[in-house]
Amino acid sequence: MQMAIPFDRCMFEQDFLRRLIREAKAGDAFAFERIITAHEHMVLRFAQRILLNREAAKDAAQEAFLRLYKSLREVDETRDLSAWLYRTTSNICYDILRRTKRHLSIDLSIEPADGRPNPEESMNSAQQKRLVMSALKQLSAREREVIALRDLEGHSTAEVAHILGISEGTVRSQLSTGRIKIKNFVTIAARRKL
Repeated sequence: MQMAIPFDRCMFEQDFLRRLIREAKAGDAFAFERIITAHEHMVLRFAQRILLNREAAKDAAQEAFLRLYKSLREVDETRDLSAWLYRTTSNICYDILRRTKRHLSIDLSIEPADGRPNPEESMNSAQQKRLVMSALKQLSAREREVIALRDLEGHSTAEVAHILGISEGTVRSQLSTGRIKIKNFVTIAARRKL
């Protein structure tokens, strides 16, 4: 009688990523390319949620991976690379916001959906996305960052605190303030449509 060994996909992926980091450190360009491929959507999505501008987010993502490449020798493959990338991307986004004096044009364009929903669903989805993006515009960069990591990326409060290097209390405070601002914005927008 054979016992089934449970397969832990997350553990497998972490082991695979550790191997890729070791190989990239040894000079394997293909391994580094696979690291980028595994994280590029996460980094770009996070940067776009902070900067609210697709082109600036692409620049931030590119800079994050350039910094990873330059810092590869110091990266500890036993630690979560995603946390390092979130933190680095966050710092880059703040640099961009400081450099542009917070005057980036807001990009509310809608990315095409994977499937083909009916036109009414597409319209509602597009309207909801525009509303959320407009609401995010009302938040400070730190509040957007916390909302993006906690509510949109699905990280726990402790993970967000670790990624951003702030206390869990600060995460909860920023999250609460950001959610209240979003709720107020959505309430006002809904009244205008009535």
